[in-house]
Amino acid sequence: MQDLVAIAEKIAAKLIERRQTIAVAESSTGGLISAALLAVPGASAYFLGGAVVYTRDARRILMDIPDDAMKGIRSASEPYAKLLASRMRTRFATDWGLSETGATGPTGNRYGDAAGHSCMAVAGVEASAMTLETGSADRFANMHVFATTALSLLLRNLSG
Repeated sequence: MQDLVAIAEKIAAKLIERRQTIAVAESSTGGLISAALLAVPGASAYFLGGAVVYTRDARRILMDIPDDAMKGIRSASEPYAKLLASRMRTRFATDWGLSETGATGPTGNRYGDAAGHSCMAVAGVEASAMTLETGSADRFANMHVFATTALSLLLRNLSG
């Protein structure tokens, strides 16, 4: 967790300096991204909220994304990650939205993605997304790598 917090401290410094805010939607990281951002003292200056959007019901209830809005989009994909990040940014009226969705393991998901597959996105002035394939079935290790990668993606976007 300390390596996640080290990245979060850099993110926090940039957000606080710019007086900007963020909201997070995560799935297979189970709250690790939010926990890292909240572990930094002063998080209330930049962190407005987060959600663990782990199921279809969570997507509907927490994100207000109905099934018909998912036509042509599948979970654990870059388009879905972009939708989640954008939705968080809009719902919380933040400067930044960050999302992660994937398959931690030990098996893949119902969409055909292998364990170790994750997509993450940042919504800001522009949106960016990426896909990560760890090739590992280690659930705990994947959760950690997914969170590290998502935070690093956010930091790159803040620095760019």
